[in-house]
Amino acid sequence: TLFEILNFNRELLKRLVSLGFKTDDCQYIELYRDYIRMRNSGDKVTYIVSFLAERYKVSERKVYSIIKRFGTYCTDHAV
Repeated sequence: TLFEILNFNRELLKRLVSLGFKTDDCQYIELYRDYIRMRNSGDKVTYIVSFLAERYKVSERKVYSIIKRFGTYCTDHAV
């Protein structure tokens, strides 16, 4: 059941939440991989954001938010 999965992984989930993890972050992993690939190939951020917003059917603001959140170094304040 969902409860059993959550209960089994509760320590990991608590740590992830303390680091700023949001439940919908998993669905944006490919978007961020595409962002990194495009940045490494020299594309401009404005172009990348526009392209990814169209490709993944999200707003440009959402893409900027994902880029910022995924690019932030994690420090666990809960430990």
